[in-house]
Amino acid sequence: MSKRAVTRIIRFLSEGKVYYGEQQRGMGNAAEILTGDIFKGLERTGEVKPVEVLLSPIVPREIFCIGLNYMKHYEESAKGRGIPLPEKPSIFMKSLASLNRPEAPVYMPKLELGEHLDYEVELAFVIGKLCKDVKRDDALNYVLGYTVGNDVTSRHWQKNAGAGQWIKGKSFDTLCPLGPVLVTAQSITDPQTLNVKTRVNGELRQNSNTKDMIFSVAEIIEWLSTDMTLYPGTVVMTGTAEGVAAGKENPPWLVPGDVVECEIERIGTLRNFIASPPV
Repeated sequence: MSKRAVTRIIRFLSEGKVYYGEQQRGMGNAAEILTGDIFKGLERTGEVKPVEVLLSPIVPREIFCIGLNYMKHYEESAKGRGIPLPEKPSIFMKSLASLNRPEAPVYMPKLELGEHLDYEVELAFVIGKLCKDVKRDDALNYVLGYTVGNDVTSRHWQKNAGAGQWIKGKSFDTLCPLGPVLVTAQSITDPQTLNVKTRVNGELRQNSNTKDMIFSVAEIIEWLSTDMTLYPGTVVMTGTAEGVAAGKENPPWLVPGDVVECEIERIGTLRNFIASPPV
């Protein structure tokens, strides 16, 4: 059994069972099965299975999100409305029911004005061990790994669900695709140097870098974990870059049939398509 570190982890369905696996070049649509505990360590088995359905690389315990965390996105949106630059990371959550996988449909909400649907490419990280009152200098040691997230948002209901809260417009079913792979923190030692992009039907909509974050991953962990325990498996989405539909004069909202590709350097591309509400 190979002892070389596993650095790129997928979760997939094959022959009726869910596995963790690793895909190497030349495997095609197959992966080597990994055994063990994702939080304590996974090892290769040498057994290869077909990847029938690629799943989100983690089933989150919770999903925290950071709003207005890229300077240019703040400038294209909140700044023009007179909202001051955040002094602390702005926190909200997405429902666990919003979790979605790569290559799956993102359904338009049935609710009136739910069709104002927007894309948001985000670097997402997964907490790997119990995390409370962690200082930023030590914070990255609590990260299990990184993946790509798309914080799909129903803009009307983000802004009009009452009392200024965002959760309803962010939490409709299927609005949180994650994937395609979890890249371990050992492979990404500096998460503040990654290019991030979104394409809709091949057209580049977002094109930035995590260095534009107002609050770094380490600063986010320090603030989130202050007097609040983060459990292993907690997913934190770190905010989006400029270029969202809502920031444009005539917003090009997503419509059924659109293909959305969110790409982050050194991780990969998360691809989903927009679909009408299921009957």
